[in-house]
This record gives sequence, structure tokens and C-alpha cells, in this order.
Amino acid sequence: MKKWLLLTIISAIALVLAACGGGGGAKSSDDYTKENPLVIKFSHVTAIDSVKGKSADYFAKLVDEKTEGRVKVEVYPSSQLYGDADELDALMSGNVHMIAPSVTKMVKLDPRWQYVDMPFLFQDAEHVQAFFDSEVAQSLFNADALASNDIMGKAFWPNGFKNFSSNKNPLVKPEDFAGQKFRAQAGKVLEAQFKALNAGSATISFGETYAALQQGTVDGTENPHNNFDTMKFYEVQKYYSTSAHGRLDYAIFVNKSFWESMPEDLGKLVDEALAEATTYAQGLAADENAKSLEKIKSVGSVEVYEMSQEERDVLKEAMQPVYDEFADVITKELLDGIEALKK
Repeated sequence: MKKWLLLTIISAIALVLAACGGGGGAKSSDDYTKENPLVIKFSHVTAIDSVKGKSADYFAKLVDEKTEGRVKVEVYPSSQLYGDADELDALMSGNVHMIAPSVTKMVKLDPRWQYVDMPFLFQDAEHVQAFFDSEVAQSLFNADALASNDIMGKAFWPNGFKNFSSNKNPLVKPEDFAGQKFRAQAGKVLEAQFKALNAGSATISFGETYAALQQGTVDGTENPHNNFDTMKFYEVQKYYSTSAHGRLDYAIFVNKSFWESMPEDLGKLVDEALAEATTYAQGLAADENAKSLEKIKSVGSVEVYEMSQEERDVLKEAMQPVYDEFADVITKELLDGIEALKK
């Protein structure tokens, strides 16, 4: 009798849990209202008026419109919540739900993400976009290294080609770099890049770079025009060369468990908003970088040297040791796949 009673109780509990969505307390879209929305925390490290900052805010606006306020994206720019060093851990732990890091930050999970740091890998903006739209890029999102850490890759957001800056002298020829120290993102490829130019590098968070340049902790850095402009690095740098030697691009990563727990209809609307924001980001990057270059020239505090293709080719040749060292790490398959997308 007791055994039968126990089985009856267990069956009753199972039915109740099933009715509640399997015991996970899953909510339907009807549970979310404008007064009690589903909140998505989106953390990033750049300024509000940067390409990333504007695109993140546009995404939040679209989500609000499409869901009629039932989903709210809380955007935290300028490392307000987490910086370069800890935003990925915050995503994996679920403390934030979205981040848009420079893709090189993903090296701790998959060394292939260092592709973006390989000098002169991309020919032009069209080549970059062809990569974003390709199966080659999608293979990075589909890697087990993301899923096993409860991460889902959603989209690529461009920023732009990186350019060298310094307080000591113009940077044009390989010998111009000798003896200088540059702020760089973490990564062995960037260390090797500066080593090939007989220079040093220091890993400093993006939010602390202005102070490091101001205090002379480092002599220079590398940034797309827009980052150099919106972070006001022109106030603490004297020379700027349009080297276009590497890329600084972002990818949108979300907490996989959180994303898949959203009610299906709301999740579809959020994904639609992200697709539209991605198109917006792609158009914005080119416009903002062009405007920023003109501003950098106009402020008068920085000497801008516009490099020729021949001068870039000399730099590229000097950085060949980077390919010799890292081609196998990033994989020939990925590098050849990117190369094949050139037109």
C-alpha cells in the first residue's frame, strides 16, 4: 500500500512539473510586460559614441520596438560592468547575457580567433565582409569550444582596419618602431607582430589605455580611426600612420542557456532586431571611420601620415615571421579559407 501511494505521489508531482514546463519554471511570453520585461544585460568596453556603442544602442531600441517593451536590453558601455579581462567570464557565468568583444579575446577558448591579428591578412573592407558572410566564419561560431562553455556566437560587427600611433616619431618604415613599446590586446600574435618590428608590447585594458599613453607607460598603440577618435587618443599621441595593417572587429556572443530559455516568439523578435542591428553596424563602421579620420586630421594635435601601398608592403614583408610562427596554430584551413575570399 505504501509503495503504491509513493508511486501515485511521484506521478502527481511529475504531472505538475510537466505542466510548469519541466520543472524549470519556464515562462511564456505572456508573463512579460512593459512593466515587467525580460531583461537582457549587454556589456561592452567602448564609448557610447563608438561604432559598437551606437550599434548596441540601436539594437536595444529595435528590441524595445519589436517586442512592444516586453524585452528590455540594458546596455552597459565603457566597461561600466566588466572590462576586457573579465567580460567573457561574466558571460559564461550568466552575470551578463551579451557581450561584443574584439574577437581576439576569444583566444582563451579557441586559438583560431587570432586570425584577426594576422598582419595584412585582409585586402579591403569587401574582403572582410565576404569573410563575415562565409561558412569559413561560421565554422568559428560552430566550434565545440563555445558550446561547451555555454556560449553562442550570433553575429560579426565590424570596426575597422588598425593604424599605428606613437609619441616618439612617425611610424612608416620597419626601423621606425625599434625600441618603442605599444599597448596591445592580449595575444601571442600581437606580441610577435611587435617583436618582428623590434618593438615591445604591453597588455593594457582598453579603458586604461588613455592613461597609459598619457603617463608614458607605453609609447603608442594601434586602433581603427573611430576608436582613436572616440577615446580621444589624439590628446595623448603625436603621430598617426594609416597603416591598415590589421583588423579590430567584434563578434556578438550570448549566454547560450539564457538565450535558449527565452520564449520562442520573443526570441525570434530579438534575433530579428540583432540581424537589423548587424546590418546597421556594417554600414556605420565605414562612415564613422571616414569621419573620424577627418577629425583626427583637423584637431591639429596629431601629425597624420597617409601610407602608400608600397610602404605597407614593406611592413608586411617585415612581419612575415608572424606567419611562420602562427600559421599552424590558427590553421592553414582557416587562413587559406580567408585568402580564397579575396576578389
